[in-house]
This record gives sequence, structure tokens and C-alpha cells, in this order.
Amino acid sequence: MNTFDYVRPSTVPDAVAAAAAPGSAYLASGTNLLDLMKVGVARPDRLVDITHIAGLDRIERLPDGGLRIGALVRNADLAHDPDFARSYPAVAEALLSGASAQLRNAATIGGNLLQRPRCAYFYDPFSACNKRAPGSGCDALHGENRLHAVLGWSPSCIAVHPSDFCVPLIALDAFVEIEGRNGRREISLDALHLLPGDTPERETALEPGDLIVALRLPARAAVFAGHARYLKLRERTSYAFAVVSAAAALEMEDGAIRQARLALGGVAAKPWRARAAEESLAGERPGEAIFRRAAEAALADAKPSGDNAFKIELARRIVVRALALAAAGTPARLPALPGSPFSSAPGALHDA
Repeated sequence: MNTFDYVRPSTVPDAVAAAAAPGSAYLASGTNLLDLMKVGVARPDRLVDITHIAGLDRIERLPDGGLRIGALVRNADLAHDPDFARSYPAVAEALLSGASAQLRNAATIGGNLLQRPRCAYFYDPFSACNKRAPGSGCDALHGENRLHAVLGWSPSCIAVHPSDFCVPLIALDAFVEIEGRNGRREISLDALHLLPGDTPERETALEPGDLIVALRLPARAAVFAGHARYLKLRERTSYAFAVVSAAAALEMEDGAIRQARLALGGVAAKPWRARAAEESLAGERPGEAIFRRAAEAALADAKPSGDNAFKIELARRIVVRALALAAAGTPARLPALPGSPFSSAPGALHDA
């Protein structure tokens, strides 16, 4: 690990000023950053520790009925918050399907949003990677790429975004609050993550010094609470990354779908909102045929980036399954194996 400076500001403006210097990185729990530093992939000159800034660890119900979640709220604390789990059950299910209990107890909401991509070549400092060294090439293109992107990829990068948490958040129109050198602003979570294009080294819309201070879920997202699920297929039913995943949320009225929300994970460099599929579901009665039509719409632009054509069909099937589970209704209690297609019986983790 390289030598670096360490600073611990006590206010958000001080943190932004410290992190605006070239080579700086924010440090919260460090569950992703420290791993990257140990293998030489991340080499910050300065770590800006934000864990002692007051007010960033709160979960607040807003006057309009929405929810504001501070960037330093721990994943486990959010997933087990009863009010949050009742209002946004698919998000709680996604949180509990990712990482181990030890990591969930440490990892923060802000850090979860900003996880670096899932790609063995990115994590190997001796491989060519345009994210680490722009213009060096992408060894994944002709390497081991069965788990790489099938949507939104470019010849510059075929990595996928690893977060489970972000997938239902995208579906529910979440926003992030950002403090920067020019003050505070907010953007949709969908706009936060960028597709690789010709500049894969730029993964988010954040500018130097920008600090995510909070995540916001709108009040209208709670209308899906009765019919919302997150489903994740992984290579082992453990704390593994998703091969493909889907978050499905339906608002039902008189037995028909009034409106739908659908997003996929494990298929692109960002959580993938399937808006065409959502539109195809509006006004329809739930059923396998309509769900298959939505799945086709969701993956209409998919194409293999290597030895991963199977992921396209797998993603279609996970969409159909997630929609069917959502239509059946959110269980009163989260499954014993959250997010798993192999878990059909409610468990005893906590009320949802």
C-alpha cells in the first residue's frame, strides 16, 4: 500500500475542500476502497475520513412522506429499520441479499452507491484496463467475460456494476443529494452512474470533491410496497455478486397493473431501468404472457460482449420470475434467503 495523507474533517464543507485536491478519496467504512488499495488498483494520495461528520447517519421521514437516508447509515441498520422495510420492501430485500452480515454491519449507504465495477481485469493491476489507465485497452474483451455486460457496453469497457441495493432504488426513482465546491445539488440515481462509451474511466457524474450526503426515496415510491420484490441469481446461494438480478414493483388496481417499475442488475455498467417494459405492463392484468412480453422489451437491445449470450435469456427469465413474485404480493416477512430464487417460504429475519 502506498504512503498517503490522512485527514479527518468535522464538517461537510471542510470535507469537500479537502477532497477537491487531486488524488483525494473519501473514506467511510472502506469495505471496497481498502481492498483496492491493498492490491494497488487504487492509489490515493489523501484519504478524507468522513466518519466523524455529524448528521450523516440519520434516517428521516420527510414532511411529504418521503424518506431521507444519510450517506453514513449502515446497510444493516437501514435494512432492519421497520418503517423502511415496510415502505420499500424490495430495497430491504436487495440489501440483505448482498455481502455478508459482517460487511453489511460496516458498509455505508453512500459507499454502496459508489462501488467500483465487477471485473477481474479491473482488480488486476497487471491487466490492461481502460478504467484504471485510459487508452491501455480492455483485456476482458478477449478474456474471461461470461459474467460481463450485455447492455450499454462499449469496446472500451464491458464491466458491470456490482450493487444489489441500487437496482430497486433505480426502479423507485431515488435521488442523491450531493455537496460540492459550488454548494448542494440533487440528481436522480439513474443519472449518477454513467455508461462507459469512450470514457470508461468516468463512472459517475460526480466532480472532484463532490460528496454524496444523502439518498432520498420519494413518497410516491411507497405505493408499490404491497407488490415489490428483488430477485437475484448468483453462482452460489451465498453472498456472491448477481449474475443477473431484477427488481419489480407493481401498483395494482382492480386486479390490473396501474403502473409498473422494473430494473435489472448484473447486465450493465449501471443499474438498468427497463422503461419500455414498464410501459408494456401498464393497464394489463398479471400473467405469464404479459410478463414475457415485458421481459422481451427489457432485453430488446441486449447483445453479448463475449462468452455471455446466456445472460440475455437468463435476464429475461429473472424478469418474468420477479414480476410474478411481485404480482403475488410482498410477503409479510422477508424470505429466509433474501433475493434468492430458491427461497419460497417467508423467514424470520424481520418484519417487512
